[in-house]
Amino acid sequence: MSGNAICTLQPSDAILHDYLAGLRSCIDEIEGQDVGAIAGVIYRTYLSGRQLFIFGNGGSAATASHMVCDLRKGAAVSGRQRIKAIALTDNISLLTAVGNDIDYESVFVEQLVGNVGKGDVALGISCSGNSPNVLAAIRYARENGATTIGFTGFGGGKLKQMTDLCITLSSRDYGQVEDAHLSLEHIITCMVRQKIRGEG
Repeated sequence: MSGNAICTLQPSDAILHDYLAGLRSCIDEIEGQDVGAIAGVIYRTYLSGRQLFIFGNGGSAATASHMVCDLRKGAAVSGRQRIKAIALTDNISLLTAVGNDIDYESVFVEQLVGNVGKGDVALGISCSGNSPNVLAAIRYARENGATTIGFTGFGGGKLKQMTDLCITLSSRDYGQVEDAHLSLEHIITCMVRQKIRGEG
């Protein structure tokens, strides 16, 4: 869990009840949004042989890595090409070099320079919707012709306004939003795999 999530002192059963109630609300919100449209964008990117770049900070960085793993392996179909998905969170040497030599806001943008272009997709994950490095990368991707997607919480923040497609949760609990984003990427992976199989 990232951010400054604060757990107030209360009985364990109350924590369990409150947390699960908030998580159910997040899941209900996902169901009311056009997740299929995002799966469709990723599938079309796959068909055209273009690239999908995924990125975020903290728990969202873990979700980015997890989603790439699932799309590259979990959505793989024997005899078919693989999805070209890259997590911009995974090259520690490059991340720390950019963060140290330039600034942390540039850690994702610098990886897009010379790599992102028309037909590609940039998927930024930010619970608050206001992570400066995620916003900078989304902005750069849009300027270079990529389709942009956001996974957010906290009502969407700036990311919701900057992306072509965005799944927005109203919860302000980092744990609940991160849990829901992980479920979201699993759902999208299943949808994309079905399309690759020719079943969707």
